Amino acid sequence: MVNYMWDNLFRREDQDNEVQEALRQTYVFKSLSKKELRFVQDTCHVRTFKSGEAIFRQGEIGVGMYILLRGSLEIYVDQMPDEDLPLKSQLVTRLRSGDFLGELSLVENNSRRTATAIAGEESKLIGFFKPDLLEILERQPATGVKILLRLSEVLGRRLKETTLKVSELKEDLLRMSQKL
Repeated sequence: MVNYMWDNLFRREDQDNEVQEALRQTYVFKSLSKKELRFVQDTCHVRTFKSGEAIFRQGEIGVGMYILLRGSLEIYVDQMPDEDLPLKSQLVTRLRSGDFLGELSLVENNSRRTATAIAGEESKLIGFFKPDLLEILERQPATGVKILLRLSEVLGRRLKETTLKVSELKEDLLRMSQKL
């Protein structure tokens, strides 16, 4: 029985190291010192999801971001159905270890999820939620500002990518309409 207690202790230490390394590799937390990372790690939440289990669904209120520690996620967007047809979901992308998602909900009030995230296999995720960020801002403002600056960079980059994609799609539509 004592062996199990020691085994669990060592597994906990391995998980702590794994979480800290994942945070260190995630762009939002990359500028933090080891001490700051440890503080952030103490506020995070680690959870395992079964294959096929929803992390969140499109339209739900978002409460934070997730970092994929192990496994894979499939991201789906619900398409507007034609009359009398059921709602249809389309696979948008697959995420793998090290990827993160849901960061917009850290800065938006009552942010609605724009997609559904489903575990493609058993997956372990780190949850970093808005109350966690607010606690860091209150207890260690300099650390919170570092996180917010990086978060702003990520959101800005994603906005640029989206704007570029929309522009490309508009051009494609214009070319298609000119051919008709």
